[in-house]
Order: sequence, then structure tokens, then C-alpha cells
Amino acid sequence: MESREKELERRLHERLALVKGLDKTAMEQAEKRWDSIAKPLKSLGLLEQNLTKIAGIQGSVKPRIGKRALIAMCADNGVVAEGVTQTGMEVTAIVAENMAKGATTVTVMAEAAHVDVFPVDIGMVTEGACISGVPEEREELFPRTLLLRKVAHGTKNFSKEPAMSPEEALRAILVGMEMAGRLKSQGYEILATGEMGIGNTTTSSAVAAALLGEPVEKMTGKGAGLSDEGLLRKIRVIKKALSDWKPDREDPLDVLCKVGGFDIAGLAGVFLGGAVYRIPVLLDGFISSVSALLAAKLLPAAKDFMLATHVSKEPAGGLILERLGVKPMVCCEMCLGEGTGAMAGLSVLDMGFVSYHSMATFDDIQVEQYKPL
Repeated sequence: MESREKELERRLHERLALVKGLDKTAMEQAEKRWDSIAKPLKSLGLLEQNLTKIAGIQGSVKPRIGKRALIAMCADNGVVAEGVTQTGMEVTAIVAENMAKGATTVTVMAEAAHVDVFPVDIGMVTEGACISGVPEEREELFPRTLLLRKVAHGTKNFSKEPAMSPEEALRAILVGMEMAGRLKSQGYEILATGEMGIGNTTTSSAVAAALLGEPVEKMTGKGAGLSDEGLLRKIRVIKKALSDWKPDREDPLDVLCKVGGFDIAGLAGVFLGGAVYRIPVLLDGFISSVSALLAAKLLPAAKDFMLATHVSKEPAGGLILERLGVKPMVCCEMCLGEGTGAMAGLSVLDMGFVSYHSMATFDDIQVEQYKPL
């Protein structure tokens, strides 16, 4: 009989095998549309490139992002016990509850950007941050309700033992993939990624350092307000874990299991789901970018379905985007997380869409079209 771990692994690889590349014909048609618009060639830069990529994802010369969702994975991290954060794990539940109520920074920004927010309990220590938490079997997906997809009550303290089992890692990745698929089936045309989890800059720094083979000092920042002393403690904890568990850089699942978090795993699943279900997925900040990096290590083709929104103020933020081969649309020195940078970037992307769909062409204004010199 197939073990639970092998079954989950088989399900993951069966879905990843369905991924096909971007629609090159739709992208060529989108580029011709851009070149026909009455403005200098390529003058909207990344707005043109990103819209053209979305055309390739959706297989249409008339791409749309009218119905949009933010998936915010909420999880706790056992490594908080090592004093690597300014606050305790109870804050994860408080913020998740407020996210479900529409009372956090990202939900206010999401309302302005016309984005539905779906907070997900994928691994919080608490049983459910708010009374509106809905288990999957009784649920119809609708925003601002805490969706219960708990894999475990937080990860283990990776300073003492590996963070999660391979089965837990696979379950969390599949949660993210299934969320992407369900939202696509409900008519959503673009997904943004966000998270909430005290200690998740520690897990993200550890995963990034392991996957990229970079020094821990280069990949680690102060997160939510650590002192210089706190930063040194955080670095020591990560270095010890990497030395103790020796995660295999060539095996992203091994890295995730040993020093990762459930929010990272779930968001990696969302990025993989973007490729499987052909829906563009927006990176947010540091944690989201590390999740995208993990997804790209599992499936390099997943990068074709990702769009960067901003570059995190965390030290490794720009480096990870560079390694992924994606460029951010805005640079606001943000490091809040939750999906706030994705909301800011989406508002900029909207400017590209309104230009693409609404501007007059050279033929409309009876002016000869620009041509490359």
C-alpha cells in the first residue's frame, strides 16, 4: 500500500506534469498591440512586459485582471522560542483575526485596489483566530473569512529539530495549489501572495541561504524591529540550524522540511498552482519571494507565471528577485509583508492595463507608426 507521503508526492508531480509554457502567439499579438498604441515604442517598460506576460498566461490578446484575490498564508514558527523576534506567536493570531475582519494594513490597501482577501490558517498555534473560521468541508470560498487549512499547530523549533516532516511539507504545498485552483474556478484572474507569521523572516532567511548557498549574514535582516544584538542572535540561530541539519541545496523539499515554515510552503504551492491553472501570481515581499524561489526550484517553468511587484527592504530582497529573473515595478522601501507590496504593485499594473485597452492607436490619430531606427 502506498504511504501517505508517497501519495502526496505523486499528487504533486502529477499536477506539475500538466504545466505548459506561455502562449507565444498571444504574446506576439500583445506586443503588436503595444507597438500600435500612440506613444514611443516600449516606453511603458515593465508595464508592457508584464501585461504581455499575462497575455501569454491567459492565452488572450485581451488579458484581464478584473477579479483579483490575495491569498495570505498564516502560520507560526517554533524557532520563535530562540528569541529571534520582538513579539510572541500570539501576535500571529491577533493579526490573522484582524485580517479576517478587514482591519489590517493590507485589507485597507486591498479595498482600494479592489482585491478580495483570503486569509488562510495553514499552521497557526491557535485553533482558529476568529469565530468566523470555516473548515474546508463546510466552506464556500468568500473573502474576509479565516479559511482553516491547518497542517499542524506551528512548525517545530528548527534550532532543536527539523521544522516539519516531508508529509507536512507536501500537504502545505498542496493546500496552496488547491487554493489557486479553486479561486481560478471562481473566476479570479490574478492572485497576489501575502502572509502573517511571527518569526517568518527567520525561516525565510534560512531557506534562502540554503537554496542559494549564500552567507547567512547576507540573507538576514532585522525583520520587525530587532536590535543589533537581536540580529546577531537571529544569525547565530540560523547558522547553527544549517550546520546541524545540513539541508540539501539541490533538494528544495529537504530545505523546506529542515528550516522552513508552513506559510512559505503554502505560498510556494500558490506559485506552483499559478503554473498549473494558468493564472498570474504576484510576488509580495521577502517571505513571498523566498516562497517563489522555492517553487521555482521545484518547477523552473513556474517563473513564467510570476510577476514581481516591489523589492523588499530586507537585505536579501533584491538578490532573490535577481535570481528569479523578475523585476519589481515599484521600490518603496516596504518591509511590512501581508501582501502590502503586492497591492501597491497591482495599482501600478492597473495603469498598464488601462493604457493597453483604452489608448488610441497611431491609425486612430492618423499619425505614422513609430518604427525601430
